Amino acid sequence: MNTRAWVVFLDESGVSLLPQVRRTSAPGGRTPLLRHRLNWKRASMAAALGYHAADPEHGPRLCFHLKPGSYDTTALIEVLEQLKVFYRGERVVLVRDGLSAHWSRAMRAWGADQDWLTPERLPAYAPELNPVELLWSSLKKRELANLAGAHLAEAADATEQGIHRINQNRQLPCSLLTHTGLTIHPPTPQN
Repeated sequence: MNTRAWVVFLDESGVSLLPQVRRTSAPGGRTPLLRHRLNWKRASMAAALGYHAADPEHGPRLCFHLKPGSYDTTALIEVLEQLKVFYRGERVVLVRDGLSAHWSRAMRAWGADQDWLTPERLPAYAPELNPVELLWSSLKKRELANLAGAHLAEAADATEQGIHRINQNRQLPCSLLTHTGLTIHPPTPQN
């Protein structure tokens, strides 16, 4: 692996108008109720959390994308094009799961022409190795918890508020990375 590169973890998740029930409260003796319209509209979100392998002073960087519907290969290529701009064309080692759209023929053909990008695959059934999974958990436990919106825009706004919260706290993106067991700081050379 090129040590002068960003190591970036990518993952996707969904958000819908069906509330993520976490915790409710009600007056003593009354069953809590969470009212919502039965609405199956969905959006998809992608996030890329990266750190610079050779220079931890860069700090972690979080890139976020939200779209109606779900991701396919074409939509993920658009996300990666935005990621290239976000990382200003610097070298990126992109770590992602085994989603078929990540490894489709069209994605591999597109990736073959990208000299800035080196794709790596996470082991199967190992979401604990991807720090973006922890980001989704944080969003779904706070901003999206018990959200019973009438429109998908409300869920999108709450999601963007959560991303803003995470980006404002310089320690949180680092803690998402280190929680996976990663050592972010390069080892000190031995004399």
